[in-house]
Amino acid sequence: MKNIITQFSRIFVGILFIISGLIKLNDPIGFSYKLAEYFSEPVFNMPFFIPFALGLALFLVILEVVLGIMLLIGYKTKFTIWTLLILILLFTFLTFYSAYYNVVKDCGCFGDALKLTPWQSFTKDIVLLFFILILFFNQKLVKPLFSNNVQNIVIYASIVLSSFMGVLVLNHLPLIDFRPFKVGNNIQKGMRIPDGAKKSVVEMVFIYKVGGVDKEFTEKDLMNIPEGAVFVDRKDKVITEGYVPPIHDFTMEKDGSDYKEEFLEASKVILIVAYDLVNADKDGLAKMEKLHLEAKAKGYKVIGMTASSPEEIVAAKNQFGLTFDFYFCDAITLKTIERANPSIVVLEKGTIMQKVHHNDLADLKL
Repeated sequence: MKNIITQFSRIFVGILFIISGLIKLNDPIGFSYKLAEYFSEPVFNMPFFIPFALGLALFLVILEVVLGIMLLIGYKTKFTIWTLLILILLFTFLTFYSAYYNVVKDCGCFGDALKLTPWQSFTKDIVLLFFILILFFNQKLVKPLFSNNVQNIVIYASIVLSSFMGVLVLNHLPLIDFRPFKVGNNIQKGMRIPDGAKKSVVEMVFIYKVGGVDKEFTEKDLMNIPEGAVFVDRKDKVITEGYVPPIHDFTMEKDGSDYKEEFLEASKVILIVAYDLVNADKDGLAKMEKLHLEAKAKGYKVIGMTASSPEEIVAAKNQFGLTFDFYFCDAITLKTIERANPSIVVLEKGTIMQKVHHNDLADLKL
């Protein structure tokens, strides 16, 4: 019975690590955003790690895949199980911290393929920890499946193939797009809230400075605010989260007006998405004006979308000779639309017809 439980744990943990790793390896930039969120000031306040988030993300997801394979074939059992145990203890701490303090809403354990709440992620890690502990206390039962030479070939091949996949998706696009802005999806439909959908329950909270200290008061407490208290701010506290459409915070703002209805109804639109013009790929931006002129000649309306400031927009247009207009959209939304900076999205009446990385302009079909 002990051997059966151990072998089940071996297969379960190994396959789950491989699946989780491959899903994130399909989109390592998306996972790096999650790591950057953990490193940000509101969470662990370690901003000096943010520049290394992508490199760390790539290392972790390749490690997940390789460890899963190592466990399944019984390669260096002691090292493999110890590493798995350390990793799951780290992940369990992070997911518990996220859930208890309500900071990172989605740990990104399975990328955009499967969204888990913080408490669901923590529960998943507790289950994994249970099975990894079974393996830890029964390491002698985890035997190699092949000879040393075959084992080595399998592991080296998995490292090379995983690394190749990582480089491929970084220089092009994710192999499978799990995001709400994938090809074939309609943006207007993604923004709709169904009739009868659950609405959020929101409570207004008023902040007053009382004796030099900021204190919060709800509406029912307003009569109890001490005399001499000074109003500081008001915020909305979400008591119960309602239905959130897959696409939200999508805007096309310019000079104080939102033009999304106009552009989403047009039949031939190209979006040049560059969420951060200052840090955008220079070679990529240098190609955009030529694309603009070619697409314009074929009847397309070409616009840029960015979260950069007006001053940064002017600087980029001057530097790269860009003559198309830029419209503002939230940076998180733009990062969700596409990972490359810049990238190209072709729309037809709000439906996403094609998406290409700036390295793949030759694949663009106009």
